[in-house]
Amino acid sequence: MAEASDLTTTRRGFIAGGAATVAASALVVPLVMQSSANLAGSNAVADAGLMPAPGSPLGAYLKIDSNNLVTVIIGSTEMGQGIMSGMAQLAAAELNLDWTKVRGEHSVTTAANVASFGNPLFGAQVTGGSTSMRGWYRPMRQAAAQARALLLTAASQLYGGTWTLASGGRVEQNGVYHTFGALVVKAATLPMPAAQPLLDSGGLVGKALHRLDIPAKVNGSAIFGIDVVLPGMVYATTVHCPTLGGTVKTMPANASGAKLINLSTAVGVVASNTHAVFSAAQGLARSVVWTLPTNLPLLDTTSLYKAGSALLTSTTLVPQVAETSGNAGAALGSAAKSIDATYTLPMLAHTYLEVINCTVKPTYTAGVLTEIELWVPTQAQGFVLPTVAKLTGLPMTAVKVHTPYIGSGFGRKIEQDYVTEAVQIALAVGGPVKLTWSRPQDFSNDKYRPGAQIRVRLGANTAGLPTALVYRNVSPSISAQRNPSNPEDTGAVAGAVGLPYAIANRQIEFVPNPCALPLGYWRSVGESYNTFAVESAIDEMALLLKQDPLTFRRTLLAGDSRGLGVVNAVATLANWGKPATGNAQGLAFLKGFGSYIAVVAEVGKSGTTLRVKKLSVAIDCGTVVNPDSVAAQLEGGLIHGMAATLWQQALFTNGVPVSSNFNKYRVARMSDVPVIATTIVPSTQDPGGVGETGVPCVAPAIANAWARLTGIRQRSLPFFPGSTMSDG
Repeated sequence: MAEASDLTTTRRGFIAGGAATVAASALVVPLVMQSSANLAGSNAVADAGLMPAPGSPLGAYLKIDSNNLVTVIIGSTEMGQGIMSGMAQLAAAELNLDWTKVRGEHSVTTAANVASFGNPLFGAQVTGGSTSMRGWYRPMRQAAAQARALLLTAASQLYGGTWTLASGGRVEQNGVYHTFGALVVKAATLPMPAAQPLLDSGGLVGKALHRLDIPAKVNGSAIFGIDVVLPGMVYATTVHCPTLGGTVKTMPANASGAKLINLSTAVGVVASNTHAVFSAAQGLARSVVWTLPTNLPLLDTTSLYKAGSALLTSTTLVPQVAETSGNAGAALGSAAKSIDATYTLPMLAHTYLEVINCTVKPTYTAGVLTEIELWVPTQAQGFVLPTVAKLTGLPMTAVKVHTPYIGSGFGRKIEQDYVTEAVQIALAVGGPVKLTWSRPQDFSNDKYRPGAQIRVRLGANTAGLPTALVYRNVSPSISAQRNPSNPEDTGAVAGAVGLPYAIANRQIEFVPNPCALPLGYWRSVGESYNTFAVESAIDEMALLLKQDPLTFRRTLLAGDSRGLGVVNAVATLANWGKPATGNAQGLAFLKGFGSYIAVVAEVGKSGTTLRVKKLSVAIDCGTVVNPDSVAAQLEGGLIHGMAATLWQQALFTNGVPVSSNFNKYRVARMSDVPVIATTIVPSTQDPGGVGETGVPCVAPAIANAWARLTGIRQRSLPFFPGSTMSDG
């Protein structure tokens, strides 16, 4: 742990001009990493080698000011999941506060804020993999506990005797009260105490409190990235090659009313307003000549899946073996009954609401770049800082990153391509610039979720119990594409390894399918495709053995009380076995992101078309901070997963995306949304993830229900390829 003097200096430096604008009379306590043990599944962070070690500062703070207001200054991104309110709720619980006394804001990311701690890369400031509550839960509680200790010590030194925590932001001694605000000046001079005991997790934890960010989002005062306006700012967009991977060969010197900038992989267009740059970009697209990539076969989904089919059954290649136990091959060979099924899932786009944007303000002194400031709706402040420093040649201490609200991201806004473009354009024009992509540019230059072809061989003995699982996932590798020297990709088999099912003999394999299409993390990452294969195969085996799918899973989960708990809870919630007349039910289960979840889909027909009538979900996500936020995330995840299951796919022909807008990429309408029922299974464990967990089980639950309703097993997604927004 750092010396107390170092901590005190950092807190004072923060107040003097670090991460936020605060009054000098404030107590600021930095959040410090407690343990990374609960962050399994944080693929983007782990792949970049940025997982913070225990004891590392996190670039986030708890601030108590002289007005008796407590502000949580978070390092993760509030992107609609409620993490800002969740962190405030934890602080309020440890400090016995009224909810009206708590505020939330994003930290301003600068290397100077935590440079004295030797952690300039901000590994914690990456929001993805359902790690926000898991990663920040104990650091926030401990920071609040340390603030409590500092306030009580300050009261003792100022007024004598022993003081205790009272309600309403006060301390108390024999009926005498002082507010936190009256103590902060003294408290800020004290050395940071050692780790403090945490209060009972009751109080505000577990209550459905109103979220802090909702009023501003309702009344329109919330500032998203796309709302940022700076004095003297110009506006920009980019034109990319229609074929992915193309580079600029020739381009016009100028365009009507717009300045043009050659970015090599795109043309930057700069004008006085967004309408002007979009208009100029639309005309420019026809006059730029592009050099096309030479690897077009690797940029074509038909070719990609053809190659994948050969890899699925190859006996000559050496796969990456992600998990092995017993002798799966021998057990499969001696099985009384077995299935051998292949499941195919498409590449997917991210389809968030707020298009890509980034505002950049360079500062020059005597004509030399000395500082650069960004306002960027990002999931990865920790990646932006080194990206910008490398581009500009500035030290990271000269880079400052503001995080406005973000209109969803689903993993796409971890990426750095749009940040790079915005910085390049700002340097070219020598002043503040806001870059905004058009929706077609956004759609056509995504970082797509890999498609997957998965072969599952599952065997059972004469007693009707599974004894062997041989599993091969063939899919493009995100990790290998970004770091070819390290092709291992544990994220590609997430949702297939570590299954809590009682299957003694297992062989889980991954075979990378070479692909030049730009890949990225999509909501629920590897679980989004592996859970479809695993849970479809489990269902197929249950039906082959003439067992009820619920009973079958109960048997397989007998040794896992939390898994069994969510399966039983969702069965009760959905009234399993008693669907409405003309409907059928399907079940799916997942242990992932530190949580356990089960979903029952009830489907029927509308004419000859599948119609999802009801989705029931039960989750054990450990300690629940705000049940309303959990329910909202689950509902959003279920709808997101349903749209991907039924309609969505990203196709490419020789590097050209087939879909460039929502008209050819069907999303769920209000009329598509089924009845949704949720239940939370009580748990005393530390929080697990929620934001990702609602997505993976939807596809297999729907496919399993459809198979029971019609006898038709859907092993390829989406159910309705080629659907557009004009379809009814």
